[in-house]
Amino acid sequence: MSTATTTKPIIKGPGLKKEGVVVLQTFFIALFAGFELLIRSGAGIVSGLIVCVVLYGGLRFGRKGTTYVSVVTPPLAFAATVLLYLILTVGLKPSRLGLDFIASLAGIAPYLAVSAIYGWFIFLNEKAKARKPKPRS
Repeated sequence: MSTATTTKPIIKGPGLKKEGVVVLQTFFIALFAGFELLIRSGAGIVSGLIVCVVLYGGLRFGRKGTTYVSVVTPPLAFAATVLLYLILTVGLKPSRLGLDFIASLAGIAPYLAVSAIYGWFIFLNEKAKARKPKPRS
């Protein structure tokens, strides 16, 4: 009989600080979403999957106390990447810029929703476990 063993990645040290989580999440989202926007001219499955992957990576490789930053950064980094790309390609035409921005966000909305639900569940669960139970009267 074979037994499956799970191995955790070997990380020397306590993990990434808040700043490290933000920088790495933003870098990977900008890299992959930027390539997808250049190739496809819109956001899609690659951008959605990278948002989910960097959320999990931030939760997994961050230090204790970096959960909030890991949850909040991916949607903001994606929105900033899309906005910068659209300003560079479309220009400052408000109607076109707004429409393309909303369309890009809508393209990965299911991935954003799933990652937000998972991330906030982890954050609130961690916060609830850290709270001391109230003494009974």
